[in-house]
Amino acid sequence: MFDLTKQEMCAFRELSTPGKIQDFLDALPMNGEEDGDTCHSPRWVLRENRAHCIEGALLAALALYLHGEKPLLLDLKTKKTDQEHVVALFRKNGYWGALSKTNHAVLRYRDPVYKTVRELALSYFHEYFLIKNGDKTMLSFSRPFSLELYDHEWMTSEENLFGLAADLDDSPHFDIVPSMNRRLLRKASLVERTAASIPEWRGGIRG
Repeated sequence: MFDLTKQEMCAFRELSTPGKIQDFLDALPMNGEEDGDTCHSPRWVLRENRAHCIEGALLAALALYLHGEKPLLLDLKTKKTDQEHVVALFRKNGYWGALSKTNHAVLRYRDPVYKTVRELALSYFHEYFLIKNGDKTMLSFSRPFSLELYDHEWMTSEENLFGLAADLDDSPHFDIVPSMNRRLLRKASLVERTAASIPEWRGGIRG
């Protein structure tokens, strides 16, 4: 199915709920991109047993798709001083949730309690700050980005999916902070920054 091997299908068959998918993502070591930027397919992630945020989101989207859900991504854009984040969206009983691969203590899984994608995206705003100075960096979020627009190559490609990542980055985004309120943003406090500095995997905060 979709050129996936029996072994790959068996792995995805076990990832039958958002909770199980998130547990799988949490157990994956981080892909620290030691040799440069990557955007690997779910096949690569399963084989190499590591991922960063968009790679984890792609795997999560495929797992959801194979269990009858829409394969949707959400892009969270930031100031140039920070790294953007990508999560996979899911919907249960009319409410949105998100699956997230991250090395942060925050920017993680979201339960399906949000009526709109905007509500969900806003839940990341106060957690999205620079540890060194507390500057809040999240600027905008994308529309739900459907992977059904692509052929099935994104599931199994051995090449980096930079084109897909660029399409997501270029897709319509919505601003978070009203322009007249930008100067009113309060920096994250020392206790918030200290708590957020704990990485899940060795090698520092990434993803």
